[in-house]
Amino acid sequence: MGTTNHISTKWLGNMAFESNNPSGHTVKIDIAEEDGGNGSGYRPKALMLSSLAGCSGLDIASLIKKMKLEVDDFHIETIANLTDEHPKYYDNVVIEYHFHGKDLSEKKLQRAVDLSVETYCGVMEMFRRFAALEIKTIFHHK
Repeated sequence: MGTTNHISTKWLGNMAFESNNPSGHTVKIDIAEEDGGNGSGYRPKALMLSSLAGCSGLDIASLIKKMKLEVDDFHIETIANLTDEHPKYYDNVVIEYHFHGKDLSEKKLQRAVDLSVETYCGVMEMFRRFAALEIKTIFHHK
């Protein structure tokens, strides 16, 4: 039997909610004013993309440390297509890993990306159940 995560999400009135996290931090969720909310929090579907990038990013940051790689800057762009029909979900997701630096070890960084995508990232595995994923690694040499 695996680990159980238990999250409590409390209605704050109108269309806003506050959700706790095992970290002790909370996240506020809301929708846009044009949709009846106050725009005072994160959008639920977009948070899923942050979770995906964050999960994979943590793997890669850990591997950058372990492999003692020189990386000046690293960011992840997550571009997802939402279906037209309700319930709307992400059917295609492009995940771009951008590495910046003078002396980038492309082979090792690509290995770090591959390990995260194929082995370590649980959120990636969840996404794989409902979306086609396209992975791109982009090196920016200074």
